[in-house]
Amino acid sequence: MVSIGYTLMCEQAGPKQLVDYAIRAEAVGFDQLVISDHYYPWLESQGHSPYTWSVLGAVAHATSRAALMSFVTCPIRRYHPAVVAQKAATVGVLSDGRFTLGLGAGENLNEHVVGGWPHVQQRHEMFEEALQIIRPLLNGETLTFSGNHYDVPDAYVWDRPESPVPMAVAASGRQSATLAAEYADGLVCTEPDPHLVDIYERAGGAGRPRYAQVAICYGPDEAECRKIAHDQFPWFGLGWKVNSALPDTDAFEAASRAVREEDVAAEISCGPDVDRHVAAFKKYVDAGFTHVALVQIGGDSQPMFLEWAQEQLLPRLREL
Repeated sequence: MVSIGYTLMCEQAGPKQLVDYAIRAEAVGFDQLVISDHYYPWLESQGHSPYTWSVLGAVAHATSRAALMSFVTCPIRRYHPAVVAQKAATVGVLSDGRFTLGLGAGENLNEHVVGGWPHVQQRHEMFEEALQIIRPLLNGETLTFSGNHYDVPDAYVWDRPESPVPMAVAASGRQSATLAAEYADGLVCTEPDPHLVDIYERAGGAGRPRYAQVAICYGPDEAECRKIAHDQFPWFGLGWKVNSALPDTDAFEAASRAVREEDVAAEISCGPDVDRHVAAFKKYVDAGFTHVALVQIGGDSQPMFLEWAQEQLLPRLREL
């Protein structure tokens, strides 16, 4: 059975709201709570971006059953990888072992706040070194590391859960999928691409969890949902190469100016039709993903969405 997740979107709600949504999502039956890790929202109209790790600590304390996951954290600029290991281990303890550390190579939008954004080859090198640092620290090892980008003279994480916090790595192509198989306990993807799953499994990831995320916009009025999705997620179809390079909310506004409402609606299921949302979710199940988290677009619509999910959506998704 596929694990059904709910996404805590730091870009469309404040910290207290996010904790409240997490409590409600667990209560209505979601299996997993995943949370974005941004410094900026994509667009000014979204209006939020609290510190993810503070929210995670509060959510770990306020919930008791649902699995937790960062979706995803970049360990190469804003955060030093040794500190990421310490944060992840602490959340692992607070959640009684329910936390998975999702990692990715990051976006300029969030990482430029501490300095220049490295070119893609350097980012990949930094990311692999970060994985080489985080993995042994989560396993309880004392680490001394000297690489091209990071030096760790002496590090040890003192507070850790009984079992090491598992890591999952985001992949968009062969190189990153292979990296995920080599270093991580799971794969993270944003598209229902069975080819990536196959690459990951052939590289050594067979039998491990595969995590994905699907954006929807539920509401009683399809036309209104289309407008909300277009307002909040016009960047959705720009592609990873574009999104990872844009530096701020103004750049995202400019880059997505030509995106039409119908373009977004073609990619994101909108409205009250439960069959349409089930079909969007099922694409990821059919592609081989074992954990799929829903993103409900629209910060103010979360309570309504969670009530509807309990009554109509979750029972249908359990049948897949």
